Amino acid sequence: MTKGEQTRRYIIKQSAELFNQHGYAGSSLSDITLVTGIKKGGLYRHFASKDEIAVEAFQYACQVVGGKFREAAEQESTSSDKLMAYFRVYEHVADSPPFIGGCPLLNTAVESDDSHPLLRSEAQESSRRTLEALRNIVEQGKADGEFRDEVDAEAVAMFTLSLLEGGIMLSKLEGSNRPMQLNMRNYSSYLEQLCRR
Repeated sequence: MTKGEQTRRYIIKQSAELFNQHGYAGSSLSDITLVTGIKKGGLYRHFASKDEIAVEAFQYACQVVGGKFREAAEQESTSSDKLMAYFRVYEHVADSPPFIGGCPLLNTAVESDDSHPLLRSEAQESSRRTLEALRNIVEQGKADGEFRDEVDAEAVAMFTLSLLEGGIMLSKLEGSNRPMQLNMRNYSSYLEQLCRR
């Protein structure tokens, strides 16, 4: 990796943490220069605009969290445990999130809803990928005979992501892991109902 590539990656990483804590609108180019130690001219040598930094920073944050989801799921053998692994990644979100500032998808989806079409499009794509991964786990559970044949994989994936993101949001709001842990217990009971008796 060249020095220029290393600098670019450093800017993306630092900016990802900044945006995920303070939002796109709440982070200026001056803030980026502060967290990176790189002057505006240096930033513009690597990026055309703040928008370009924001998109690549969001993609980086999603790669980090997505990698943690995959790693946690791969350690499990059953589909139920793979689905629960997604929640375990965020089990301690209030005090030890897998990415500083919480969930990049949740933060970006809320902030960009009406104000930033480019970031909103990135958040939609991240949501689509996550739902697809969850749906595949459910379909595998059906193929393995773990889940009942009539289980709707798309509905389970949507419910899973909704419960996960809701738990993250409420835990962050409350400053406590309690909402996420309550959701985890309820989700575990829900998965038992999907399994063959």
